[in-house]
Amino acid sequence: MTNIAVDAPGTAELLMGNEAIARGALESGIGFASAYPGTPSTEIIGTLAEVGKDLNVYVEWSANEKVALESAAAASFAGVRALAAMKQVGVNVAADFLMNLNLCGVNGGLVLVACDDPGALASQTEQDTRLFAKWADLPLLEPATFQEAKDMTRWAFDLSEGVKSICILRGMTRISHGKGIVKLGELPKEHRKARFDTSLPVFLPMPVLSKHQVLHEKMANVREVFEASPFNSYNGPQRPDLLILTGGSCWLYCMEAVKLLGVEESVGVLKLGTIWPLPERLVLEHLNKAKRVLIIEHIEPFLEGEVKVLASEMASGTGPFTFYGKRSGHVSPLGEVNIHVVLDSLSSILGVQSPDVEKGYRHKAQEIAQQNAPPRDLTFCPGCPHRATFWSIKNALKLDGRDGFVAGDIGCYALGMGPAGYFQVKTLQSMGSGTGIASGFGNLSHLGFQQPVLTVCGDSTFFHAAMPALVNGVHNGSDFTMLILDNAATAMTGFQPHPGSGVGTAGDAAFAVDIEGICRSLGVRVEVGDPFNLHSTKEKLLELLEDEGKVRVFILRGKCAQVKAKESPASYRVRVDPLRCIGEDCGCARFCTRVFRCPAMIWDKKMGKAKIDEAICNGCGVCADICPRSAIVREVA
Repeated sequence: MTNIAVDAPGTAELLMGNEAIARGALESGIGFASAYPGTPSTEIIGTLAEVGKDLNVYVEWSANEKVALESAAAASFAGVRALAAMKQVGVNVAADFLMNLNLCGVNGGLVLVACDDPGALASQTEQDTRLFAKWADLPLLEPATFQEAKDMTRWAFDLSEGVKSICILRGMTRISHGKGIVKLGELPKEHRKARFDTSLPVFLPMPVLSKHQVLHEKMANVREVFEASPFNSYNGPQRPDLLILTGGSCWLYCMEAVKLLGVEESVGVLKLGTIWPLPERLVLEHLNKAKRVLIIEHIEPFLEGEVKVLASEMASGTGPFTFYGKRSGHVSPLGEVNIHVVLDSLSSILGVQSPDVEKGYRHKAQEIAQQNAPPRDLTFCPGCPHRATFWSIKNALKLDGRDGFVAGDIGCYALGMGPAGYFQVKTLQSMGSGTGIASGFGNLSHLGFQQPVLTVCGDSTFFHAAMPALVNGVHNGSDFTMLILDNAATAMTGFQPHPGSGVGTAGDAAFAVDIEGICRSLGVRVEVGDPFNLHSTKEKLLELLEDEGKVRVFILRGKCAQVKAKESPASYRVRVDPLRCIGEDCGCARFCTRVFRCPAMIWDKKMGKAKIDEAICNGCGVCADICPRSAIVREVA
């Protein structure tokens, strides 16, 4: 990563958007940062963790997003500037505390960075954080460039401290993970001393009505600040024929589209960096100069709705407007906004031909790509313990014969819903929900429910959200088997540590919380196994499925293939004996390559036999156990 701690004001660095946010936080003088890893927000804390000790900033990977925000709030209460980061669905987890913190207020500047994921590129939803800001009456800013990602973060801390309210910075996948040139500011030379002043009014939400009134007054003050914000700007003619109102990374697409279409003399672009509360006077000033308005934004028609309300309230003085956007069908309500979306919208409204592509070109290009590109299913890495686990689950449930199934969870093992996990996962919602749903299924026997229920969760997810659901199931006498897939990492987001990993945020030693000990303390049956031992895992699963009437826990310990590869060489050298492999004549329907589907298993069409790609084989050796001809040979490396 870039040396984010370089103290060279005025110099320029090539920074990822998340690194720019981290740099802005450092320039603001933060002393505390916390997060739970989640794409596209992860690199913010990852960047800060590398320099935290040197700059006297405490940085932690928290057990979940709610705890991350609570911990950061404590630093703020003690007068320290603090940052909490999470992805959009993490805000759901933190919402219970967030909807109280807005009434309590803050002391030191407190910024919540919530990175949204339009198009759900790495998420289970494309949720819009702006709705939370409106719901909670909290100021929200949205950077459009990498420079703004840094500068706006720094400004957000000043704003938060000035109005004594937490401030939300809405990141976006393309800004978070893109890179651009950023001019650096100065790093502070001194750090605040943390002290909780017991003489100050307590940080409580009561009395609620008066606190709610104060919250509205704060937002009125914020609106005044936003009216003159340096992060709002206009480009275009004095009185445009069409006004584009936009914010965030959509602004870049709008500016490019206007230029490509050559309509700079008739189309103006109003960029809002201060999204909520809406700077109404600024917006009205530009609305009055154009009667046609196109609103371009990611995900929900948030700005569209607020601008329409404002225009309706002022209709007697401004007259009617024609609005184009998601509700009119000129902008898709789904997925990411990109240059093609804006070009299509503008071309339709202005009646001009888009210069970049002829009619049907993109559709034809997609058809050709689909015809020529090889299929690439989502799959587990070679040597992943989860593949072995789902293989054992599939076989155990088949042998059990009672139509059992798996309630899934969020992590790498979510791929269990597809061919990588042999379609074993049948429910998949939010983190920890697999165990909660299993708890519900396990209490339906009085209504004739007799199917065995398994639930899977990872070690990090166990600490994040599955523990309360497990406690609920134990307390209420539910009947299900919980499989904790302990691969010694928060693997899906980049191998960040968690409470059970024994490693701290900065890579130093930390106390390892014992998952097995926690489960045993609940009085449930706990078994521990090796997922790579297919026979033992299958037999233990069958045994647990028969142990009905209560919660059972099966901890399957097998290190993530990527972690293991960094620590030690492969356990085995695996190869296919071409004399034993008889290809299509085996009668197994190419069991190894068509069903087991490890990426290292390939089919040699010329030879008509299976082969192993030694360049990517992790050497787990599991495939040797599934070949009916014993044609796959496992040798100690």
